[in-house]
Amino acid sequence: MSTSSTDALSPLDGRYAGKLAAVRQIFSEAGLMRERVRVECAWMLALAAGPAAARLAKMPRAARERLVKLSAHPEGTDVAAIKRIEERTNHDVKAVEIWLRHELETRGAAAAELEWLHFACTSEDINNLAYALMLKTARATLLVPQLRALGDLLDSLAQEHAAAPMLSRTHGQSASPTTVGKELAVVAARLESQRAAIERVAILGKMNGAVGNFNAHAAALPQVDWQRFSREFVESLGLASNALTTQIEPHDWIAEYCHALMRANTVLIDLARDLWSYISLGYFKQRAVSGEVGSSTMPHKVNPIDFENAEGNLGMANALLGFFAEKLPLSRLQRDLSDSTVLRNLGVAIGHSVLAYTSLAAGLGKIELDPARLSADLDHAWEVLGEAVQTVMRSHGIADAYDRLKSFTRGRSIDRAAMREFISSLDLPQAEKDRLLALEPNTYVGLAPVLARRFRNVTQ
Repeated sequence: MSTSSTDALSPLDGRYAGKLAAVRQIFSEAGLMRERVRVECAWMLALAAGPAAARLAKMPRAARERLVKLSAHPEGTDVAAIKRIEERTNHDVKAVEIWLRHELETRGAAAAELEWLHFACTSEDINNLAYALMLKTARATLLVPQLRALGDLLDSLAQEHAAAPMLSRTHGQSASPTTVGKELAVVAARLESQRAAIERVAILGKMNGAVGNFNAHAAALPQVDWQRFSREFVESLGLASNALTTQIEPHDWIAEYCHALMRANTVLIDLARDLWSYISLGYFKQRAVSGEVGSSTMPHKVNPIDFENAEGNLGMANALLGFFAEKLPLSRLQRDLSDSTVLRNLGVAIGHSVLAYTSLAAGLGKIELDPARLSADLDHAWEVLGEAVQTVMRSHGIADAYDRLKSFTRGRSIDRAAMREFISSLDLPQAEKDRLLALEPNTYVGLAPVLARRFRNVTQ
């Protein structure tokens, strides 16, 4: 029964469905079925090239070609047919096996040859590899490219605004000036570090039978080095082999994957909130999009909805990712099924993450710096030069420098004239006085422009 987008239970398959086709291709029920088919076919082909070579030497060419094609491109999987079989079997992996048996049988495979399909496998042998392949694909085609694109966009903005002075606001209060570019470079550097951490996570898989001991394998073909054969098979799928498991691959690597993605998402939550605040302060303006409505009652509004949408979706993603990381490594004794329904929701967390990345990219593409607003804020914060003045005083051995500036500046509105009068009264060499008198809030940015540009030099 088809459901319209307005009837969908999840907004990922309703309101936002059009933005998440790539996620759905990987993590939908159909996507899981396709990866199961890939693993089943690849396993039979591996057996045909190894332990079962003599038994499968005469397998019809059409059947072998079907295995090869589905192992490389499982898009040809008839998911609807598998689901019809599952209605009868009430077992999804067995339904895949039955469908494949039919596919090979109609292409001439003999009954004895069909017995090598799903040979010595428990369902978890197929499932753990299927999920590993799904997460591997998501990392390579969605997460890493989109995080890298966001990092590049941030770096581009950092270089563009490397020297644009901005009042810092530690604890929400005026603080030593920085530059817009340097603050964006900080986020770009953090994101780069977390993206690299995601890429470093080893994606594991296992193919070792009902409780991880190769019991059936050794009973049927004791002469085969099953540990080596299993390792080579898992590695042929582009995964790392986990040699020591129970019935299930313990999912520790999935927890690591989730935690790494959470950290990247947390950096982006921080970014979304800061940009929201900078827009609120007027430091950035948002380009209005023709036809869009900001408020149902206030026509003038251009709301920072992209950053708000990103923050909400990143929070949703991290809530799920945190649960996955805590839940999935736990399994009673050698196996329980409480992980099964949880694993089916991996794509939901990925979907919320991808949706957030899309919103952030859209938001970053709409903002424009307002130099006049930045300059006005700085010009009303001459008190921030107190740090520079008291530090120069201390370097010349003037006693109680900090306390003198504290008494002069704290809780007071200081303008240019008051600051210049204070500096002129100091017992400092004239050259030092002249240097301080020339200082203004919009030039008191330290090495911020250098630091903003340094990030690009370090990462390239």
